[in-house]
Order: sequence, then structure tokens, then C-alpha cells
Amino acid sequence: MTRGPVVALSGGVGGAKLALGLSRVLPASDLTVIANTGDDFEHLGLSICPDIDTLTYALAGLDNPATGWGRRDETWSFMDSIKALGGEDWFRLGDRDLAVHVERTRRLRSGEALSQITIDFAARLGIGVRILPMSDDPVRTRVLSDGGWIDFQDYFVRQQCRPVVRALSFDGAPMSQPAPGVIQALRTAGAIVICPSNPFISIEPILAVPGIREAIEASGAPVVAVSPIIGGKAVKGPTAKMMAELGMDATALGVALRYGDLLNGYVVEHEDAADVAGFGARVTAAKTLMQSLEDREALARVVLEAADSLRR
Repeated sequence: MTRGPVVALSGGVGGAKLALGLSRVLPASDLTVIANTGDDFEHLGLSICPDIDTLTYALAGLDNPATGWGRRDETWSFMDSIKALGGEDWFRLGDRDLAVHVERTRRLRSGEALSQITIDFAARLGIGVRILPMSDDPVRTRVLSDGGWIDFQDYFVRQQCRPVVRALSFDGAPMSQPAPGVIQALRTAGAIVICPSNPFISIEPILAVPGIREAIEASGAPVVAVSPIIGGKAVKGPTAKMMAELGMDATALGVALRYGDLLNGYVVEHEDAADVAGFGARVTAAKTLMQSLEDREALARVVLEAADSLRR
């Protein structure tokens, strides 16, 4: 059976793990990863794209295995100096990581598009997989807390997800357009994978870009998601906390219901299989906790097999 190209929608750490697994079991030319840019912001005068960079470092083998974000073998002289000068040091930029932000900012200010820069950086780092931002236009995730609206990175990093989340918005999304190549990739996809990323802050910003959800629905390709929730807990990040605060069950089923009819298949941890048995999409039970490279590859194969089974 000919599967055709695979398109993955991804946020940061969890999504990057599965994207790496997919990249190791598929020809590089058969995989496109559409990255969330709702987390992007300007800090210390630099354009920061956390999810794009996490994906790039993971696929290039440069990621920090201890944190899941940033580069391995990092040094922190820049941040130490910023702190000594009384500057903002709440968002940590390592010395090697800093080079990416400086060069990206320079090229954006010279008029290049984020998608062009992202593709070029990936090529220079030896990545054969195509990484595309969801949009070249600015879309910014914001969080409504009891203290009012705050920028996502303020909520996520500076305040370490402590504020109660009352609502989310994706500022700029209605006016944005998909980055070049995004719609074409979705139209020609043989399978579409929603990585185990936070549905609210990683996947829904992508779907909020006009034309992307419609292209997924019209593609005819099976859409398979992997749950970021295992046994009522998020593998990493505030997914379960946010779900509870937004009035939803913090379960694998809660995530499935959030995606709704968009899904044809859903991959969950074995212990969650019974809870989602009545969900409309075809459910596959597997080991979804990716602790090793072998785990990433094994889950990628399970996801692809689940997509293949939906075409039979």
C-alpha cells in the first residue's frame, strides 16, 4: 500500500519526540512538520520561536535530553551577564541557542519570511524533514487569568503556569494566512498526525489559522492524534491543569472530545483505552510514554499503522 506523504502538527517537547520518531521511520522527503508559532514572542529585542526551535534541535540531534528544550552542552555566560546588569533573565537563552535568535531576528528585519528562515536553518543543520511554521504572520496565544489577559510566555515561563486559566485567545489568527507550503502539504497528505502536544496552546493555534482546519477536513487523509494525557496526568506541561480549569475532564477522552470529528484515529496509553472505547474515532492502545529513542520510533510506527488501517 502506498501511504503518501505524512504531515504532523506539533507543538514543542512532546510533539518533537514523536516528530523525531516519524523522521526515523519515514523517508525525510515524506514528512512535513507544521509547527505552532502561537508561543512566539519578542524578548530582549529578539524574535523567539520556542516550538520551532525545539523541533529543529530535536530533528538535528542537538536537543537537551535533560530538559527537552534548548540545546545540549549549553553554556550560560550571556544570561549570567544579563542578570548581573539587572536585565530580564526569567526566560533563559543559552549561548548556543542565542545565535539562532540573533540570526533569525536579523533576517526577519531584512524582510525574509519566517518560513524561509526556518527551512534554511533546518537545511544548514542537516535536517531533511521539512519544518514549516503554521503562518508567517504573527499569531500570539494569550491567557485570561483572574488578573486579566497575559501573554503566553509570561503565564508559562515567568509565572510557571500558576495563574488559573479562564480562557485563551489567539491574537492575530483571523487575519493570518497559512505559511507557504502548508495547505499544499495537507492537500497531498497520505496521513495527518496530531502529535501529543497540548491541544489548547499547541494544536488549536495551528487550527485557528484560516484555511488549515478546512484543508485537513478536505484532504481525505486519515487524521490520527496521540493523547498527551496518560492516566489523567499530562506527560509534560500544564495540559491537565488547563483542562480542569476550563471545565473539562483531564483525561484522554477529554482531549479526544476537544478534537471531536476532526479525528479518524486516536492512540492512547493502554490504561486509558477502556475510557475512550466509546469515542467515535478508531482507538489504538499503545505505549505512548516516549522515554527513549526506541520508544519514539515504536510509537511512530504504531501511529502510521493506525493511519494505514483506516484506509483499508
